[in-house]
Amino acid sequence: MSDASLITREPEAQFGDYVALLKPRVMSLVVFTALVGLLVAPVPVHPMIGFTAILFIAVGAGASGALNMWWDADIDALMRRTAKRPVPAGRVGAEEAAAIGVALSTISVVMLGLATNFVAAGMLAFTIFFYAVIYTMWLKRWTPQNIVIGGAAGAFPPVIGWAAATGTMPLEAWGMFALIFLWTPPHFWALALFMKSDYEDAGVPMLTVTHGRKSTRAHILAYTAVLAPAAVALGLTSIGGPVYLATALAMNAWFLKGAFAIWRRDEMQAELDRYVTEKAFFRFSLYYLFAHFGALLADAALRVTGAL
Repeated sequence: MSDASLITREPEAQFGDYVALLKPRVMSLVVFTALVGLLVAPVPVHPMIGFTAILFIAVGAGASGALNMWWDADIDALMRRTAKRPVPAGRVGAEEAAAIGVALSTISVVMLGLATNFVAAGMLAFTIFFYAVIYTMWLKRWTPQNIVIGGAAGAFPPVIGWAAATGTMPLEAWGMFALIFLWTPPHFWALALFMKSDYEDAGVPMLTVTHGRKSTRAHILAYTAVLAPAAVALGLTSIGGPVYLATALAMNAWFLKGAFAIWRRDEMQAELDRYVTEKAFFRFSLYYLFAHFGALLADAALRVTGAL
């Protein structure tokens, strides 16, 4: 083999590249919210069945991530935040990523159906389709509302978890869906504000690109104002309780304060202090959902012990 062939050879994929292909950070949120959906449901689930359900929901989430990376390899290569992902970096081939995504999608749906019920399996199949096709292939490159509508994909896991336990999808499950669905736009728009030109360079019609930063700041405040009462209202359902209500009131007061601070800013202020306010809001948003769903879990534990 010549020296030239050694220089031009594509880098070989490592185990970590295949893990990264499945978007483990996104998967962690999916697993946690699905687990909470399963555990707060009124029907007890055998631990082995529960473990199996969460495992294959996680596999389905990973499949969605692989399909997303396959389709988005061209624009991922243009953005600093995503350029080092395994497909745009050339460590995993696009066709290989697609094959992994399709195979894992099929396995996750079939096995979830066999382990629990086909209501949960059907919801998982729809979620994978929604994220990979409706969001990734269509909405993301077509409309600035991509995050708003596409956010439904990330909001389905607690509904799937509840369905895995009960075979039903009642109001409480959709209340958890609404919490994630309304949280997603301000979370991602805050990121878009300080990522500067990434989305513009890649030709992705993020709200910051199509409507400007001032409009994006107003949208963050508007969605946060709708999110706050929806989050508190979930505490008034059968899965709520004192821990959740206290958490929701405190977290949403802070979230509203942060959104208002973002709305008041102009671009010159943001540039001068390196988007400190936007970055703080984004970081807090990462803890926001974990706190709410953790509180739901705490109230469920209190009910089991008879404390509620």
